Amino acid sequence: MASASASASARARPASAAPILDTRQDDESPISQLTRHWINERHAPDILPAQEDLLASLLDHIRRQSDAVQLLRGEPSASEEEHIRIMLVQMEVERVKFIVRSYVRTRLFKIEKFARFIMTDATIQTRITTAERAHASRHAHLTDRHFHTSVLQSLPETQSHLDDTPIFMPPMITKPDDSRAVFVHALRDCPPIRFHEDLTLEMKRGHISLMPFSFIEQLLVRGDVELL
Repeated sequence: MASASASASARARPASAAPILDTRQDDESPISQLTRHWINERHAPDILPAQEDLLASLLDHIRRQSDAVQLLRGEPSASEEEHIRIMLVQMEVERVKFIVRSYVRTRLFKIEKFARFIMTDATIQTRITTAERAHASRHAHLTDRHFHTSVLQSLPETQSHLDDTPIFMPPMITKPDDSRAVFVHALRDCPPIRFHEDLTLEMKRGHISLMPFSFIEQLLVRGDVELL
């Protein structure tokens, strides 16, 4: 029985020996990537491309780490040092779970806010997952039905549509505001940003600037900059 227990512990230790916590200052580590995408998503006025593969990889790693932690916690022969390491790994697992949940909630908030626009714009649909697109479709349908039942059906025919674009009134469909200013930090030397014919900006690595989101959207997608 002791031999079987030791064997199970030996099998579990390699998994816990490669914790999610990465002490290297490596911007390309999965956690660093997820954290950067999370912060970018929180500050960007538009919906950014979904990081589906990265998220799936981290969730799978979290699952394996959690299984290893549970197995090692039940090992009576584990030393005090090993128990401390188990606690550290569990704390890191919880930290990554928080980032994952916040990242997903941020995207969900935007998808619900711009649901009707998403269903009419093919470009933004390429940035979201199949599940996110299905959620946007359901949310847009329920919102339309609610507005029609509560307000629109009582209005004249010419004013009973959400797709109207009145000349002197805001549009009925909420769209992302790409003109909103954001703080940008250059991760590497960037090509010149042209605001108009007589004004360009060259962002070198480490440079921080404030500018409309539309001017740096492609740089952000390529990973040349990050938002602050």
